[in-house]
Amino acid sequence: MKREIYKQKANKADLRNDLDRDIETFLAGGGRIVNVQAGETALESRAAPLRTPIFNEPRTSRTPLDDVVATLDERRKTQAKRSPSRAHKPLPKKRVIYDDFGEALRTVWSEE
Repeated sequence: MKREIYKQKANKADLRNDLDRDIETFLAGGGRIVNVQAGETALESRAAPLRTPIFNEPRTSRTPLDDVVATLDERRKTQAKRSPSRAHKPLPKKRVIYDDFGEALRTVWSEE
């Protein structure tokens, strides 16, 4: 018996089949599909067209941050130059002592 550890991502054919099945279920349940003409909107007031504020305004100048970046770089350099306030001791490591036949006799902790 083969078990799948990871759930596989659905491919395009699976997604298309799921969408077709959902559409058939919707239509079988009494739903209907209405085609919408290009340019129609669901907004209540159609007096004014939608305004897109993204590219209509003139280009604005950006705030220069060169001095802020330089300050951060200097701070990083001074922190890198500092030595640690206390030296870290190496942690002891666990070693297993084996006999001539390869069986473990005991464990010892070494500071090497």
